[in-house]
Amino acid sequence: MTSVRRLVVLVVAVVTTSCIAGRGHGSSFNPDLAVPDSFVVAFETSRGRFDVMARTQWAPAGVDRFYQLVNVHYYDDARFFRVVKDFVAQFGLPADPTRNKAWRIRRLADEPVRHGNLRGTMSYARGGPGTRTAQLFINLRDNARLDTTNTFGFPAFGEVISGMDVVDSLYQGYGEAAPRPSAQTAQRDTARRATPPRPPAPRLGPSQDSITLQGNPYLLRGWPKLDYIKTARVVREWRTP
Repeated sequence: MTSVRRLVVLVVAVVTTSCIAGRGHGSSFNPDLAVPDSFVVAFETSRGRFDVMARTQWAPAGVDRFYQLVNVHYYDDARFFRVVKDFVAQFGLPADPTRNKAWRIRRLADEPVRHGNLRGTMSYARGGPGTRTAQLFINLRDNARLDTTNTFGFPAFGEVISGMDVVDSLYQGYGEAAPRPSAQTAQRDTARRATPPRPPAPRLGPSQDSITLQGNPYLLRGWPKLDYIKTARVVREWRTP
């Protein structure tokens, strides 16, 4: 990514990011800070720690957004609400639903798949072209079909470099969201949800729409076994001199 493009991305984000960072969430993130070429984020979870390295060369826009979100502590206390055995572990709907409002309308531009969805890689979930925002998933196996799904694919932007055993241990008992009550509702929700397509799996999990509206109180009532992120912090950066 050129320095000019980075500056444009960051300037556009200044107002919204500054507001989010100033809402008492303990972040002192400076939105004017240039995004590193690569960096490592330590995820401290209810199962232990795993580290993700984000690589700008794989998906520049996705990496820029990830850096912003981590530095405003967006993922703190967020649940892994969709963990499907031998497929993906998905997260990115915040504990406090008010934190989601500003980011839901800030959709990322599409990027080509430069690096495939191999086991341990991280990508943004989305429901179609131009719908990436803040939800992420980690591939629990090689998912080559996600590179070309619906012609747009899911560009990986980072990878788990340590603690993949922690990711593998995330609670999987709920699987997918429960079936919708009608075909019409199902069609509507499929269009609205940001999610990679799924293989057959248990359907006992929570509704993304309800998480979006109610946050963690909704999840704690019905899905108390879900694992969660305690903190996600940048612990190392690499910048071009």
